[in-house]
Amino acid sequence: MTAANTATASREADRAPATRWSTLASLALLVAALAWSWGPADMGRWPFLFTDAGNMAEYASGFLKPDFSDWRYYLSEMMVTIQIAIWGTFLSVLLSIPFGILSASNMAPWWIHQPARRLMDLFRAIHEVVFAVLFVVAVGLGPFAGVMALFIHTTGILAKLFSEAVEAIDPRPVEAIRTTGASRLQQIVFGVIPQVLPLWISFSLYRLESNVRAATVLGVIGAGGIGQVLFETIRGFYYPQASAILIVVVLSVSVMDTISQTLRRRVI
Repeated sequence: MTAANTATASREADRAPATRWSTLASLALLVAALAWSWGPADMGRWPFLFTDAGNMAEYASGFLKPDFSDWRYYLSEMMVTIQIAIWGTFLSVLLSIPFGILSASNMAPWWIHQPARRLMDLFRAIHEVVFAVLFVVAVGLGPFAGVMALFIHTTGILAKLFSEAVEAIDPRPVEAIRTTGASRLQQIVFGVIPQVLPLWISFSLYRLESNVRAATVLGVIGAGGIGQVLFETIRGFYYPQASAILIVVVLSVSVMDTISQTLRRRVI
């Protein structure tokens, strides 16, 4: 065995105990976190899932006979929900590209990427329902409030994902472009974006799919779309109609999921 092989084997042997202790510490931290949150999360009520299952069955029985008499109306409102998701996602992608680059530690100095990250944390931490309420107050009831709510919240999510993709790039193509005298912008356009573009597209498609579901919820507080119709039917105890609406939502989300998966496979 050569001296180089001996040194490599020695380093691997030294790393093994450290890796084992790191794994044990991670497991211990997980167990501690679960134990700490057991009581506050009211996990002790899990037996009620079985003892009171009859109550759930009795309530769900009202949804067993869906009424599709207004299916054209439900479908048109579902299209509005999808349109809200498309515009909210599109606007968020446009803003996430510069913020994703500014939030990457290998692209910007700390006095730029740290404030950018904190701003994205703010966008991400506040739920889209809260943003929707704020925009409903500002612009009134309707789909535009839902678009703006998804736009702000999704920007915080995508900017974080985009920045992590940028931080994981191979720096050698960027360095090679830099040696040609290229500007900082040219380095990003020709050295960074080609490496991260497939991941960026994949993340954007996934968020589009998620935003269709989120836009359904936003309708509950007056942001338009199928969610508003669903809330009104449940509040009026029109369970057959509510069941039909839920079926339309599930089928629409499934179709969006299939399309999104197909596009992601082709891109990646």
